[in-house]
Amino acid sequence: MGDPIQLKEEGNKHFQAGDIDKAIECYTKAIKVCQDKKVLAVIYRNRSACYLKKENYVNAASDATKAIDVDAKDIKALYRRCQALEKLGKLDMAFKDVQRCATLEPKNKAFLETLRRLGAEIQSKLKTTFSTDSRVQNMFDILFDEESEKDKKEKAANNLIVLSREDAGAERIFQNNGVTLLLNMIETGKPEMILAAVRTLSGMCTGHKARVSHGACKVKLSEIALAACNLFQCINDSLTGGDTREYGKEADLVMDPSKDLKTILLSLLEMVASKKVSGHGRDQALNLLSKNVPRKEKKEMDHSKSLFTIDHGLKKILKVCGQVPELPDQLPLTENTQLIASVLLNKLYDDLKCDPERNNFRDICDEYIKYVHETFNMDKTIHAINCISGLLQGPFDVGNALVGRQGIMEMMVALCGSEREVDQMVAVEALIHASSKMSRASFIITNGVSLLKDIYKKTKNEKIKIRALVGLCKLGSAGGDDYSLRQFAEGSTEKLAKQCRKWLCNPQIDTKTRKWAIEGLAYLTNDADVKDDFVDDEPAMQAMFELAKSRDKTILYAVACILVNCTNSYEKKEILPELVQLAKFSKQHVPEQHPKDKKDFVDKRVKRLLKAGVTSALVVMVKAENIILTDQTKEMLARVFLALSEDPRDRGTIVAQGGGKALIPLALEGTEAGKVKASHVIAKIAAISNPEIAFPGERVYEVIRPLVNLLHTDREGMQNYEALRGLTNLAGFSEKLRVKIVKEKALSEIENYMFEENEQIRLAATECMCNLVTCKEVQDRYLEDGNDKLKLLVLLCGEDDDKLQIAAAGALAMITAAQKKLCTKMTLVTSQWLEILQRLCLHSNVQVQHRGLVIVYNMLNSDNSDLAKKLIESELLEILSVVGRAEDNPKRQEAIDAARTCLVKAMDLGLIKPFASPS
Repeated sequence: MGDPIQLKEEGNKHFQAGDIDKAIECYTKAIKVCQDKKVLAVIYRNRSACYLKKENYVNAASDATKAIDVDAKDIKALYRRCQALEKLGKLDMAFKDVQRCATLEPKNKAFLETLRRLGAEIQSKLKTTFSTDSRVQNMFDILFDEESEKDKKEKAANNLIVLSREDAGAERIFQNNGVTLLLNMIETGKPEMILAAVRTLSGMCTGHKARVSHGACKVKLSEIALAACNLFQCINDSLTGGDTREYGKEADLVMDPSKDLKTILLSLLEMVASKKVSGHGRDQALNLLSKNVPRKEKKEMDHSKSLFTIDHGLKKILKVCGQVPELPDQLPLTENTQLIASVLLNKLYDDLKCDPERNNFRDICDEYIKYVHETFNMDKTIHAINCISGLLQGPFDVGNALVGRQGIMEMMVALCGSEREVDQMVAVEALIHASSKMSRASFIITNGVSLLKDIYKKTKNEKIKIRALVGLCKLGSAGGDDYSLRQFAEGSTEKLAKQCRKWLCNPQIDTKTRKWAIEGLAYLTNDADVKDDFVDDEPAMQAMFELAKSRDKTILYAVACILVNCTNSYEKKEILPELVQLAKFSKQHVPEQHPKDKKDFVDKRVKRLLKAGVTSALVVMVKAENIILTDQTKEMLARVFLALSEDPRDRGTIVAQGGGKALIPLALEGTEAGKVKASHVIAKIAAISNPEIAFPGERVYEVIRPLVNLLHTDREGMQNYEALRGLTNLAGFSEKLRVKIVKEKALSEIENYMFEENEQIRLAATECMCNLVTCKEVQDRYLEDGNDKLKLLVLLCGEDDDKLQIAAAGALAMITAAQKKLCTKMTLVTSQWLEILQRLCLHSNVQVQHRGLVIVYNMLNSDNSDLAKKLIESELLEILSVVGRAEDNPKRQEAIDAARTCLVKAMDLGLIKPFASPS
């Protein structure tokens, strides 16, 4: 334990030296051991001064208060607390402190000036407050006045929303009983009043714990549901710290948000299963849960929100999954609700850390299905089956385990034979989802194919007919793209696909039914014959693209599957010939490629898709909500984009239809494989396109990071190469882009690739560096001692590859022109510098020769007379003379002019004399 006086003195020395952190450390230690109240007050006062320097105004005010508690006339502590309180926005309290200071020292000019300034600020604030108060009250009066004109009400509502987004305005609304009045507006039931109230509440709650309060928004219009969703998100961000903006004056307000967060979660879960909530409201509640409950990163330790949601709301989410709109007394749903619920279930299950937690999840699902199924009510039974369908689309392992329970699969098959059409429809859908596993597909092929065929032939209900067809489609494609594992007879899959296309192109059929036609094609396009037939059917492709652009976003995954299949962009395992021979010898199954899956057939399909406008459909799909556009779907879209961009001639079409900007979110979010593939497409486009056109506006700066990520050594060589080419093009475009490339820490990666053995990658890296050397930060790296960066550039100038020499010599010419010191450093990094320079100046390629002569000029102009003299005394003078005396030649004029400029410079330096003819 140290002496408090000594520690205080050490702290004073550190403070005077400007080492504030050390000073705080000493004062803190002194506080812990000090017993004398008066000395303790001085230490607190000193630490308060430190906190003021660190702009930690809360602690500064707190320490000053502790000093004042001991001595109420401590003028230094009073003034320091005044300064801290002013920064925290508490002007009235700061004014009182400085008033006491001025009373104690009436002639102190600093106190008097602060007193005058704070007084003026308080008067101004009061004036604004009274003005704002009257405006707020006036707006509410107009909104609640039944006789007010519609235009006046709209203006008042908009003014209220704008005011709520300003901190001072939001505070006045809050202080003037605004929350109660806003809730009264919601209770009027008028859509425009509800929308204005919810948006105002959102503005008030953003980033402000003290104003956060909430009530479940049970609304019927999608726009209002979206506004209510935004309100909940603002509240959640404020309580959890998701809003990262600084609100200094509230920094001293400590509040435990856990209780409020649980209240929000419980309210959202209540909304999920409430009949009073509209379909749009339910979608937004599920979206909020999906966005805010699971962890953003698996490395985060706290997943208590997921456990709380599972314990208190899993059965409510399952209830949504099990809804059958055709039955009476069901919850209001949109076309997207049940898929959103399945996605939420999958995220919750994926967020669990250990087997006991996953077992609990399965047990709750099992208990729910068992309870519903064993009520001996046919409606409850199909609710249970539909619930299993939802699980199969979400956490598949859980759904698959339930399907494996005794009697469930048999129940599905039995329901297919029911007389009620709704039973058949639900059962067929469940069979479709259940047959994702090959073993399940085999069971259904044995037990259910004849039943599905029977339903397909006999039913007159188009909805059931198409679902039965999709069931047959899925079973027919159970072998994937393995030509030898066809489940049905030759030609059967083509017939099924033809019927799907027929339904897809029929505008008289409702969207949901046509969606199932796309589901069927998603399975059948594993067959190459079906792929070829589909891309030949332009009306079918156009119909699919139009549906992909519609409001029903549940279709996105199926459309993405079809496009991946048609472009053969799915993951393909490389099959070694030796292993094939070994498998044949041991009589094992060997996958066979369909003849129409060869490259020329795939290329033709890609061209037809591009001609049909696939890019514009992909652009719309990328814009879908993140909840429905899952990471797996994003990866598939990235795969399709990569297949479409293989031919450089097609990249212009992709850019023209908005593909460039659509690729950026795919490269930044999703699975690792998806991000890499999207980044690869961006690299392909960036390498050959005008960045202003391909990535308009500020988007071009977002392109840099995906390209830099492709430079990692674990990426493929082609990805490294195309990323370097893309960065080269961008670096040649503007200084801002060059600075952005440097900030993304790409330089070290680019420099590493300049050592690469692969000639193309080495050339691309050198060209990229050539375009970057005009950037000041890059030049500084070359000026640093202790590295071989400059040496590498010089040695690359001596390589035999013309393109590599052009890039390296170009970089050297620009960097020696910008930094004269490098001219001298160049002669020290390698003894071969003069020989390499002479070779450049004698080169047959005029571009290489011109760059070499520019380097010579830079060295002559470097203010190093010894270096200039050494150059002229070498064979370079003869080379310059020969090149400079040559006759003008348009093809070599740049080099000739550069040589003449060098000779003129040498004459100016007095190193050579002008040639004089004899008198």
